[in-house]
Amino acid sequence: MDLQKQAQPRDAAPRVAELRASDADRDRTADILREGLAEGRLTAEEHAERVDGVLHAKTVGELEVFVRDLPAAHQRPATPAYMPVPARPAPGAIPEEADASVVAVFSSAVRRGRWRAGRRLHAYAVFGSVEIDLSEAIFEYQQVVIKAVSVFGDVQIRVPENVSLRGTGGGVLGNFEVSPLDSVDSRAPVVYVDGWAVLGNVEARPRRGRSVADILERVQDKVDRKLRKHLGR
Repeated sequence: MDLQKQAQPRDAAPRVAELRASDADRDRTADILREGLAEGRLTAEEHAERVDGVLHAKTVGELEVFVRDLPAAHQRPATPAYMPVPARPAPGAIPEEADASVVAVFSSAVRRGRWRAGRRLHAYAVFGSVEIDLSEAIFEYQQVVIKAVSVFGDVQIRVPENVSLRGTGGGVLGNFEVSPLDSVDSRAPVVYVDGWAVLGNVEARPRRGRSVADILERVQDKVDRKLRKHLGR
């Protein structure tokens, strides 16, 4: 455990330009470039060069560089308004009692697929491993708290890449690591991870390529297909 690194104060909420770019951000930028090519504002060579840059861009700010001289980029905001997400939920906003618990003692436990996340989930790994995958979960509430405790064990948490992720916890001769994530949509779910890793590991990070909206759309398409089949259309 790096005590000096842990003691450093957390930076203030990042600016929009500093946020990591998602696949949806890259697609929107590519659409603007495609429109610029169709209107004759870009040559084929310029378009190809900029598209290549978009594919390798890491942040929202890097994406904006490729379209700042095109009118379409200023007719609509490049990203929705960003509202900073607090490090912790407001006192009393989340009940102390867990909606569900995932426990692994000298064993492994997994919670993944299509399931309801609830407001609070407890995960305990004692000489075992726990995997919590929210990439296809149903978010009934905007705020979800996951309390993760690892004792000689491992807790892995994955979230969709278009939600916000916060972590407050620590390790005792162990590793507690939460990769902060900021959604540009102020209505997006927020997942808070807290707890301890005692001679163990707790890790939470986004699962690339999975987003709440995309999953909901796929489920709706599947329902529509079944309904059409039932009606004989």
